[in-house]
Amino acid sequence: MNTDPGHTTYDFWLFDLDGTLVDAEWSYTREVFDRVGDRVDREFTDREAEVLWHGLGGARDPQLREWGIDPETFWPAFHAVEDPQARAEATYLHDDAADLVSELVAADVPVGVVTHCQEFLAEPVVEHLDVGDWFDAFVSCTAETGWKPDPSPVHQAIERLGRNPDRPGRGVLAGDGASDVGAAWNAGLDGIHVERHSPEHRGRCVLADHRVSSFDELSPGGRGLDVAADGGTVE
Repeated sequence: MNTDPGHTTYDFWLFDLDGTLVDAEWSYTREVFDRVGDRVDREFTDREAEVLWHGLGGARDPQLREWGIDPETFWPAFHAVEDPQARAEATYLHDDAADLVSELVAADVPVGVVTHCQEFLAEPVVEHLDVGDWFDAFVSCTAETGWKPDPSPVHQAIERLGRNPDRPGRGVLAGDGASDVGAAWNAGLDGIHVERHSPEHRGRCVLADHRVSSFDELSPGGRGLDVAADGGTVE
């Protein structure tokens, strides 16, 4: 097990977007769920909104069903109330992610994104933050491409990097959810889990090849990573 994944260790890097590279201000998230609640005739608590927005409970559709909400009713309402420009203006970069990706780009390491964020929302965010030139591949998951942990959208990103998904070389996918790590493993890549929320707050611990609380831990010359009991790595 490599316990110090530096920038030169991998041939390419893939990242999740929301919760990994960027996040939205809470005021925007709260407003979205208020408007969705009006459409589906159900109020969402702050905790429920946070769980669904960040995927804290894992896959969102089973969580919705557990709460008695039909996903086929929820998602159209959710996407209908989102304002792409308002979301873009409410979105900020995580400093540690910006530092890591900037260093990867400077070192000419191919970088891509595989996100559940829909294209009509992701494009204004990338444009607003002026980070489009960071990425050599960008895949927004759809019902046609599949949803993480399905490896299909990861394979698509690998192809857009000019590599063969069957023999991609040594790659990694970094994200803030279990579905990101699962997609990495299913595609034959290493998985890095960046925990933006404590395991206590999430209610579970996400297994991964490397588990960090900040991408700063992966910077060259930075702190080493100790092997965790589950075989992952922690600060």
